[in-house]
Amino acid sequence: MVAIVDYGVGNLFSLCSSFAAIGAEAVVTNDAMVLKSASHVLLPGVGAFEDARLRLSRSGLEDTLRELVSNGTPLMGVCLGMQLLFDESLEFGVHKGLGFIPGRVIGMQGTIDESLLIPHIGWNGLQKTQDHPLLSGIEDGDCVYFVHSFFASECDESVIATTEYGVQMTAAVARGNVLGCQFHPEKSGEVGLKILKNFVNFGERA
Repeated sequence: MVAIVDYGVGNLFSLCSSFAAIGAEAVVTNDAMVLKSASHVLLPGVGAFEDARLRLSRSGLEDTLRELVSNGTPLMGVCLGMQLLFDESLEFGVHKGLGFIPGRVIGMQGTIDESLLIPHIGWNGLQKTQDHPLLSGIEDGDCVYFVHSFFASECDESVIATTEYGVQMTAAVARGNVLGCQFHPEKSGEVGLKILKNFVNFGERA
């Protein structure tokens, strides 16, 4: 069973529908015991980093997530949920992340060409930087759907795929049992469903 963390931020219905489409059981929950009983846990997120970080802290689930990561449960962050996995974000100030993956989240403003629109919204191709089970069956150039104004940096060792939008931006990361997608697999058609299926098949509970 995949447990989708409900802390008040995220596109929960679309995620549930996508897991159903690949025949995987998924439940949306803010119950620590349900999270601990899950084989895989997904951390969604949309909106601003500071607000999401505060909501996660107030949910009382942060310690549960740390326990799950320590125990080897596969955890995947999606979009803002991925950004929360890093040490810190520079989105409108400096905000501490969960610290599961070394790195920081920076803004596109001042980083990419001024002619490009921010936020980056739409379909972009993936370029794999290393082989990883999360991207099994995914080819370079396969397109996925992005909606973001910030991206992870200083995390080269964990990057498994990038996308080009003025510069090469982090698209997917992996460090042990902690995974992340900057894009929305639940909005990325067959490619996204394949990635979610790879996640469901990734790893084993310790």
